[in-house]
This record gives sequence, C-alpha cells and structure tokens, in this order.
Amino acid sequence: MTQAHQGGARGWTGARKGVLSRLRFTSLRLRLVVVFGLVALTAAVSASAIAYWLNREAVLTRTQDAVLRDFEQEMQNRAGALPARPTQDELQHTAGQMAGSDQRFSVLLVGRDTEGRTVYGSSGGLNGFSLRDVPVSLRTAVNKTQKPDGADKHPHHLYWQRIVDHDTPYLVAGTRVIGGGPTGYMLKSLEPEAKDLNSLAWSLGIATGLALIGSALLAQAAATTVLKPVQRLGAAARRLGEGKLDTRLRVSGTDELADLSRTFNNAAEALEKRVADMAARDEASRRFVADMSHELRTPLTAITAVTEVLEEELEAETGSMDPMIEPAVRLVVSETRRLNDLVENLMEVTRFDAGTARLVLDDVDLADQITACIDARAWLDAVELDAERGLHARLDPRRLDVILANLIGNALKHGGSPVRVSVREADDSIVIAVRDHGPGIPEDVLPHVFDRFYKASASRPRSEGSGLGLSIALENAHIHGGEITAANSPDSGAVFTLRLPRGSSPAEEEPAEDDLEPGGDTDRPQGEDSKGDA
Repeated sequence: MTQAHQGGARGWTGARKGVLSRLRFTSLRLRLVVVFGLVALTAAVSASAIAYWLNREAVLTRTQDAVLRDFEQEMQNRAGALPARPTQDELQHTAGQMAGSDQRFSVLLVGRDTEGRTVYGSSGGLNGFSLRDVPVSLRTAVNKTQKPDGADKHPHHLYWQRIVDHDTPYLVAGTRVIGGGPTGYMLKSLEPEAKDLNSLAWSLGIATGLALIGSALLAQAAATTVLKPVQRLGAAARRLGEGKLDTRLRVSGTDELADLSRTFNNAAEALEKRVADMAARDEASRRFVADMSHELRTPLTAITAVTEVLEEELEAETGSMDPMIEPAVRLVVSETRRLNDLVENLMEVTRFDAGTARLVLDDVDLADQITACIDARAWLDAVELDAERGLHARLDPRRLDVILANLIGNALKHGGSPVRVSVREADDSIVIAVRDHGPGIPEDVLPHVFDRFYKASASRPRSEGSGLGLSIALENAHIHGGEITAANSPDSGAVFTLRLPRGSSPAEEEPAEDDLEPGGDTDRPQGEDSKGDA
C-alpha cells in the first residue's frame, strides 16, 4: 500500500472515530433521539397494527358476508329446484348456473340418483372443484343433522371456513338444501383481498418509516433547542473553573433552563465577590506580615547588637558577669537569636507568597556545594557524603544552601547519626537524598511535615524551630522547578528526597529588592527546622 493510501486510510479511520465519539451512548443528544425514535416507532407500529387488523377484518368480513349470502341464495333458488334424486347432468348444469353469480365462486353439488349412487356436479368440470378440496371438518359439520330448537327449526345449517392452499387464501362453505336435496359446497378465492391487504401493509410500513424519520428530525430539533443552553452552561462552568470569575450567561425566557441560567449567574457573582474578599484579606494579611517583619528588623538589629555584647561577656573569662543574672542573659541571647531567625523566615515566606522571590542562577558543582554547606555548620563528623565531583547543575547556590541546611539539620536533630547525603542523576534531573538512622516519621505526621507552623507534638509548642524551615525548603525547590518528598526508609530512619532539574530552571533574573537588604542575603540557613516542628 502506498503512503498516500495509508494516509487516506488513517484519515478515514480518524473521521469515523470522531463521528463515533460524538454519537457515543453517553451523549444526551443521542439518547433524546433514541428515546423519541422508540416512542414514535412504538406508537406507529401499534397504530399500524391496529389499523391493519381492523381493515383486514372489515375487508374479509364484507367479502365473506356477500359471498355466503349469494351462495345461500343460489342454494335456495337453484339447488332447491332440483329433484330429490337428481342426475349427474342436472347437478353439473345447476352447478354451472350457480357459479355464474356475481361473486364468481366455484360450486360443487353432491347428491344421490335414483339408483342410490353418489353423483357430483362441479362448475369447473372434472378437473375443477372437488370434494378433496373441502376440509373433512367442514364436511362433517355440513352432513351432521342438528336438533331443531325454538330459534332454528332447520336440521342443517350453513358452515364456512378459511383455508390457505399454495399460499393463496380461500373461503370454503357448505350446506344442504332445506327440505331434502343435494349438498352444496362453495370455494371462493380471497387473493384480491389479500393483495389489497398487502398493499395496505406496505402503506402502513412506509408511514411508520416516515413517522420514525420525522420523530428523529423532531428529536434532533428538540435536542438542539434543549441542549444549546446546557452547552452554554457547560462552557461557562469551564471558564469559571479556569478562574474567569466574571463569566455570566445570557438569560432569555421564563422556563426551567432560564431559571438555571439565573441561578448560575447568581452563584458566579457570589463566588466572584467571595474570592475578591478572600484575596483582599489574604493580601492584607501578607502585607501585614511583611510590614511587621520590616518593622521588627530595626529594633531587632539593635537588640542583636546588645545581645552580642552580652554573649561576649558570657564567653569572657574575666568573671565580670554576676552569676545570679547569667542564666537570664543566656535566655535573652537565645530567644533573641530565635526571634531574629523567625523574622528572617517570615520575610522569606512573604516573598514566596507575593511572588517576588527570584533566582540568581549559577553553574554549581553539587559535591562542592554540599561540602561547603556541611563544613560551614561543622557537620563533617556527623554527615556522610556520597557524591561524585564534576556533577554540575544550573541552580541558585544560596537557595540550594537553604534547602540542604534545613534537610540535613532536620535529620541531625530528630533523626540519628550518621546522616547520609547521596547525589545521583536521573534523566535531566538531579536527585539528592538525605537519610538519617533515627526512628522515622510517624505516619500521621508525614502528610504535614511541609506545612507551615506544624508541630508534630502538641506538648512541645515551643521548640528550637519556627515550624517554617521545611516549608521554606519546599518553596525554594518549587521556584527551581523541583520537588521535595518525605518518606520512611524500609530499614530505619526518614528519607527526604530533593529532585531538581539540571538545565530547565526558570530564567535567571535579578534578585528582588528585599533580597539585597541587610540580613536578606546571607549564607546562614534560613529556617533550619526539624520534622518534629515542621
């Protein structure tokens, strides 16, 4: 097969699949057409069957009554005039006269001659209508003598029966002459009536087909009328789901679909108003946190300078610090450092929420970067590194340091030494796994380890962490186009897996203004946290 033929076959197959998909049985349009068609077909078939049956009975009854009345009249007038012992010639002649009536039926006369022999007279001659053509049951009924009663004193009655011979319907009747005489039988073909009834059946069938086609067209028109508002409603709902909250439907009419459109418009308007209110409140809360963090940084700078002086006094060996106030001074120094970290974390969170956090990308040797992070925090003795040198990626070194510091610090605080950091390539990504040898993370905590301010234990509302570290690490991974997942190792301990793209990071941009403020661009890990305080 040539390429052109193959393309044509594929095109035809695709078009057929498209038609079938539009006519799938879950389609409301198709179901409406099918239901209309079934109703119309049922009604048309029922009406046609009733009409055919009524016409059939009327035609056959009218023909039958006319033939039987004529036959009975002929039997009384002509067969009744024969002698009690007729000859065969007399029977033959009379049968021919009877057959010449208006109804044109065949006649058979049976009698006994003077010598007691049974003689026959048929209107069709020797090869015409004979006694073999008369059903036995009809002959028995005709020859049976009835007991006279008050309503009918005659011992013999007229009997008839419909038969089919070689696909041709016939009417057969028989009776005896009142007062004694020959027995007469009549055979009438009903083929003309059968042809008329067949023509009627064809007409009714054509009418049924036309009714079915008409019902399908009517169903199509009705479906289009009904489904157009539904389709518009579906399109509007999709736009609303895409965030276009100003979507509204044009309302026309007073039917149920118009009421549905009005309800949709009211719901969309209420949703738009609520979303706008929530966005305004969210923006106000973010602005409040950002402003509060900015305002706290000025006094915190002064307080931090004082606490550094106090810390130097504590570390001095002169003994100038009063032993009674030394615990209080140490508490002030510790809490000041913790408050300063919290403010820095809040500033970082507001940047992520406001969408102002930017990457400053550089070509990073991952082994050197992780070693520098561990060395800067004096973790070399507690951390094992499994990373080949020369594995590079284009990342933001400062944000990568924040991620690593949070994950490794989290493992050291609440996991168990040794902490193992492994680096490997996976397609176009870099995978960094941080595993500890501690008890692992409880299953009910796992879904919440990256939630802001989440505390694994309600009995420890105060902890060294702010509950923001892992959340900030996750946001830093997201801004790189990566992801962090937490799980428990089958052996023991927890495993945090960082996956970052090697070369598909967002475009390098200048750092945000907030990132250049004092304290905003530091190598100190922001939000070091633990899974217990995540």
